[in-house]
Amino acid sequence: MSNAVVTLKKGEGRALKQGGAWIFDNEIASILGAYENGDIVLVRDFDGYPMGRGFINEHSKIRIRMMTRNIDQEIDETFLKKRVQDAWEYRKKVTDTSSCRLIFGEADFLPGLVVDKFSDVLVVQSLALGIDKMKMTIIRLLEEVLAADGVKIRGVFERSDAKVREQEGMERVKGFLSEPFDTSVEIIENGVHYLVDVKDGQKTGFFLDQKYNRLAVQKLCKDARVLDCFTHTGSFALNEAYGLEMDTENIFSCYLVAENPIAFLRGNKTLKEFGIRNGSYIIYRRA
Repeated sequence: MSNAVVTLKKGEGRALKQGGAWIFDNEIASILGAYENGDIVLVRDFDGYPMGRGFINEHSKIRIRMMTRNIDQEIDETFLKKRVQDAWEYRKKVTDTSSCRLIFGEADFLPGLVVDKFSDVLVVQSLALGIDKMKMTIIRLLEEVLAADGVKIRGVFERSDAKVREQEGMERVKGFLSEPFDTSVEIIENGVHYLVDVKDGQKTGFFLDQKYNRLAVQKLCKDARVLDCFTHTGSFALNEAYGLEMDTENIFSCYLVAENPIAFLRGNKTLKEFGIRNGSYIIYRRA
């Protein structure tokens, strides 16, 4: 943590004052004191009023990402563990935690960091320099918090390969943050089985944020004829078939061709076992 003090221009910081977490480069009047990119700095309004602490990066248009509104708060391991614990406690209240987004950046007051849990595997995406410096500490703390609840993590994979990292002055990276493991991870969501490719799948491997939309589709499709267009993994199509109570173990009763055929049919058969190749058509047939 540096001793640098950032002062905003008069009339700026409106988004920050309304609850936002970002300060843009053109909102800053002055910076006093030495710092390195990624350091925690103190932020004050034009009149000296304390706004909080955040990490700074001269390479980014988002010059500062706020970590706390308390100017006396140390951004240390105790602070980070509280953030991680709060995120986990919230997930336990609102969602099925077998596979879910555990940490969602600014929404969990950990700007630029995403952590998705796929069964017993964590996938991490770090998109800001300041949080990147804290990444390994946060992962360790998250594993400790989960372990205290009896949740054992088998491995951690990093998917910080988004182009936006270059805007932060960072290289794109992808690889294991633990001992290597099979990166095709089986999960069960809404009764449907999937194989998630955490290494090469879209973003962190799978769109976990659509879990309850997929569940809603099951109910909407009952006693209906359904055409699923523009599918990627086939996840909505499988939920539609599940809702229609089709025999999804029988490829002749219900089958799909997906752009990325990673999904399981009901039971333990994958689409690849039926020789289904890349494509984008969903076809249902009742037996």
